[in-house]
Amino acid sequence: PEVINGRTHKATVVDLSPWVEYEFRVVASNSVGIGEPSRPSALLKTKAAVPVVAPTNISGGGGSRSELVITWEPVSEELQNGEGFGYIVMFRPLGSTTWTKAVVASVESSKYIYRNESITPLSPFEVKVGVYNNEGEGTLSSISIVYSGEDEPQMAPAGASALSVSAAAVEVSWLPIPWNRHTGRVLGYEVRGW
Repeated sequence: PEVINGRTHKATVVDLSPWVEYEFRVVASNSVGIGEPSRPSALLKTKAAVPVVAPTNISGGGGSRSELVITWEPVSEELQNGEGFGYIVMFRPLGSTTWTKAVVASVESSKYIYRNESITPLSPFEVKVGVYNNEGEGTLSSISIVYSGEDEPQMAPAGASALSVSAAAVEVSWLPIPWNRHTGRVLGYEVRGW
């Protein structure tokens, strides 16, 4: 801090964080050195302000068919700047001009799930997440692309065949199901016998 003239008995402390408790001490100095600090002042909380830090690591995806799952890293308490803190989630299908807006009132939240039967599987959405508190709406994150949930495979594997390799084993083979933009990637197969 700046050195204050010895005849001055008050100072304004600037660049403090909003809605944070502070205590202060005063130290006297002269040409010989610096004296002992005063006892701490009583705790004083700065006034609330609109939050200015947006959530980070906006991503998502997965979920069930007809769902858009959006996730983010929550904003820490010291950056919430006031009471009534929550998140604003905005999203739109890629290429659309109209944003859908949702409010998530929980401070601890890090996920929002939008459900709508009209969402086609693996559709890209533009997503941004912002913050608000009792003082007003704050900053929005930059836009991220998040895909809606996948659908179950719509076709069975073709070309299934079996070959006996021993008295207790049969080798089963099939043609893989091709990747489909609407249903997603195949994560595995189940082989049944009777």
